[in-house]
Amino acid sequence: MTRAAAGRVLPGFGLSLGFTLSYLSLLVLIPLSAVFIRSSELSLEAFWQAAAAPRVLASYRLSFGMALAAAAINAVFGLLLAWSLVRYRFPGKKLVDALIDLPFALPTAVAGIALTALYAGNGWLGRYLEPLGIKVAFGPLGVLVALVFIGLPFVVRTVQPVLEDLETELEEASASLGARRWQTFRHVTLPALRPALLTGFALAFARAVGEYGSVIFIAGNIPMVSEITPLMIISKLEQYDYAGATAIASVMLAASFSLLLAINGLQSWHSRQQQGRA
Repeated sequence: MTRAAAGRVLPGFGLSLGFTLSYLSLLVLIPLSAVFIRSSELSLEAFWQAAAAPRVLASYRLSFGMALAAAAINAVFGLLLAWSLVRYRFPGKKLVDALIDLPFALPTAVAGIALTALYAGNGWLGRYLEPLGIKVAFGPLGVLVALVFIGLPFVVRTVQPVLEDLETELEEASASLGARRWQTFRHVTLPALRPALLTGFALAFARAVGEYGSVIFIAGNIPMVSEITPLMIISKLEQYDYAGATAIASVMLAASFSLLLAINGLQSWHSRQQQGRA
């Protein structure tokens, strides 16, 4: 046996790595590269006109703004829901636990139609909200509601297993030393949950940015008001403007990747801080 072979910890690592990289390239890298290659067919001026038109810029603000807002809302309420499922017993707990995964199984178009039926002016909830001046359906608020609906399971399912494995003895020790519940949560529980919470936030944001089916029905698709970026891309494709569609898609891809990279960098920095304190 050669020295190189003896030093290998995992047998077949080279073959496995080659298969993984090939699989990743076919499913992710090559399609994403095609977006940039197709958009490069445009001149700089044509690219700017396609990707920075006023109507497209408004869709960027709506898509990314509502995706960030929905992910932040899900981070808070997803943590509360995961906490309730892990720490408390109540009637219907298993049913609630199963319903969390409903956005995963429900077709997005069905979710959009159901939300529209609920929050429209004549819907079960909309008929009570609109007299109060709260218009949900066919506006930006409807986009937020749809994105919160489809993103909540990502936070709950990411935080829940970490919370289940968290040792309650640390919280009991903190309480025995005189710490209040909020102090215990802030200084003991939350630091342990923060990496999982950031991961759930990133997953919910990534899903919300590219969501189309559940949003298209409840948004109303009003130009400059409630048009999402995926809709702009679909409109370009229906007009056979493939270069223009890929130009918008490349901007959206670059912005999404930058935000996710920043979130992952923050998560990595927090992990190093935790290891340094340990």
